[in-house]
Amino acid sequence: MAHQDNAHRGGDQIIPATRRALYAAQLTAQPRFQEPVFLVQIQCPSDAVGGVYQCLAQRRGQMQSEEPIECTPLTNMTAYLPVAESFGLTEALRLATAGRAFPQCVFDHWEILNSDPLEAGSRAETLSQQIRLRKGLPADIPHLDNFMDKL
Repeated sequence: MAHQDNAHRGGDQIIPATRRALYAAQLTAQPRFQEPVFLVQIQCPSDAVGGVYQCLAQRRGQMQSEEPIECTPLTNMTAYLPVAESFGLTEALRLATAGRAFPQCVFDHWEILNSDPLEAGSRAETLSQQIRLRKGLPADIPHLDNFMDKL
């Protein structure tokens, strides 16, 4: 039943209650992060392929294809690499292949990060804490009880 006084039906009353309900709903919905993923095309000599595989494996890269270029000693390789792991990729590839690998990164898709930000010690929890600290929020995600008490 609506209150008789219009002052008790404004945004000051509705917005905080709605915000708490939405926060509680997000925490109970098994939240997950999505991360951007690059399509990486790498051209290198055939004898440097092992260094490319090793470098991508250390950065959560997933190799998609490896095709030799006809009439040349070169190989074209295609892989998926999370954007967060791509920083310093060129230098790492050059170190692993003696400067003979040439990568090109293009955004391809978004992928769900398969860890729970509410689980202590998970990769997603570490990411969540870093984001919250950068934004000036407390590092830990508030518990569901913080939003249910006031409903």
